[in-house]
Amino acid sequence: MSQLFSPYTVKNLTLKNRIVMAPMCQYSVTKEDGIPNDWHFVHYVSRAIGGTGLIIMEMTSVTPEGRITDNDLGLWSDEHIPHYERLVQAIKKHDAKVGIQIAHAGRKAEDAVQPVAPSDIPVEVLQEETKSDALKTPRALTTEEVKETVQQFKEAAERAVKAGFDTIELHGAHGYLIHQFMSPSINNRTDEYGKDLALFGEEIIKAVKTVIPADMPLLMRMSAVEYIDGGYDLDHSIAIAKRFKAAGVDVFHVSSGGEGPPGKRKPLNTPGYQVPFAREFKKQLDVPVIAVGKLSNPELAEATITNGDAELVSIARGMLHDPYWGLHAEKELTRKVSPPLQYERGIR
Repeated sequence: MSQLFSPYTVKNLTLKNRIVMAPMCQYSVTKEDGIPNDWHFVHYVSRAIGGTGLIIMEMTSVTPEGRITDNDLGLWSDEHIPHYERLVQAIKKHDAKVGIQIAHAGRKAEDAVQPVAPSDIPVEVLQEETKSDALKTPRALTTEEVKETVQQFKEAAERAVKAGFDTIELHGAHGYLIHQFMSPSINNRTDEYGKDLALFGEEIIKAVKTVIPADMPLLMRMSAVEYIDGGYDLDHSIAIAKRFKAAGVDVFHVSSGGEGPPGKRKPLNTPGYQVPFAREFKKQLDVPVIAVGKLSNPELAEATITNGDAELVSIARGMLHDPYWGLHAEKELTRKVSPPLQYERGIR
């Protein structure tokens, strides 16, 4: 029996298999209003039809200024709720569960007139880039603005619950705002949020937990290591993750990097290269983990589960390539597959 296609339950969330669609920005909100449109409907519902157990919708901003670009999704207004509700209901019709990743881009907000961050430290420029390619220098948030941002995460989570999402993921990876606060290379504040690098993320987690159902699992995506010179290592991220677990995180989605151009240490970018990070999070924290990073080979995804490295595997580019990755992987691994009736003659 394939372990990849065995059910998995965490709190009240029961998945039909261990396959997660990783959140991937589509930059397709053409009206720049943060509202999902027909592109997002087809994009996500097709992956539900394609056999995915859990779909995590792309990075969705808690403020208009917190988007990476003006073409990104948002959840800063109650007016957004019915549009997500329609999409959530369509996904669930195909026996898939759905979560949403809420976030703030911080200093990586490309279209913001004035990006904000923990400190006024800009993103480094690659050697082959020019100053015109660089992101704007951010303005450091005041202590009061930091607290307001925590409230904005809370309000976005409350809207996600009203829209019917099965779970919520907080984006604490890839150089976005929560990650920026916990990085010694990016956060040089002298207030409480600089002295305690876990505090911002911890307060967001606690605030979100007050507005989501007690039996809804809360996910957190984290970069296990940084690749910039002087960046933090695994011991730093695990120490912070322990605080996040105590605050209420139920599952960690373990990635790496994204804070700036790699220095001497480079991401391997080989199949399964981030699985050891997920394995160590699982070992040190004793919580379920989602592994991610070039796992689109079904046998590698299967091995990641059967070896006990992770409870779930997150497929990103593999699902951009093939919306029906789940069905095709099931056919390859089990020789048996139950596609939608309309597709039986093609996939069986």
